[in-house]
Amino acid sequence: MIDEQTDKPRSSFWRELPILIGVAILVAWLVRAFVLQTFYIPSPSMEHTLNIWDRVLVNKLVYDFREPERGEIVVFKAPIEWSHNPEGEDFIKRVIGVPGDHVVCCDPEGRIVINGQPLDEPYLFTENGQRDQPAKEAFDITVPPGRLWVMGDHRSASGDSLEHWRSSEQDINEATIPVDDVVGRAFTIFWPVGRATVLSVPEQFDRIPEPQR
Repeated sequence: MIDEQTDKPRSSFWRELPILIGVAILVAWLVRAFVLQTFYIPSPSMEHTLNIWDRVLVNKLVYDFREPERGEIVVFKAPIEWSHNPEGEDFIKRVIGVPGDHVVCCDPEGRIVINGQPLDEPYLFTENGQRDQPAKEAFDITVPPGRLWVMGDHRSASGDSLEHWRSSEQDINEATIPVDDVVGRAFTIFWPVGRATVLSVPEQFDRIPEPQR
């Protein structure tokens, strides 16, 4: 009786190797295109949650099943008014307001208020013991349907919704981003290894009530 396992020609491995490599490349491409993608941080707008040259892993599939939520860090295709790059550019910010949210700055303690609930933001940038203010100026907006109000954690160095609300003379559509332009949710820093961590939503966002319809 011939043992089929030992009767296989040794050269078959080399014939199959290109196929295996091709399958691996295809799987990697499919994962990158539809499931996961890595991004690096090129600016200080999210310090020190995300530092320059940090690399994050982004879940590109999650928003196919639900909408972005407050407190999540998202990668999105920046509007042309934001990037001035006709070829498009990816930005990364934190979602502060979702459709229908009434977002105001600020209460007597200097906190952003969402749907009547003050938001304590433990991630705001600190340097030499100094903490960024939640916003560079007062504002009072309601997020339109299908759009998001996003801000960087380093507020004084972030070209975000507030910056574009001001520069557009309070055009709320130019200040917000379309939900459909969100690429995915950044859920972990994986490089450098010493900064590896999960990017979870701060518990303070759990206290925000839903907007009144």
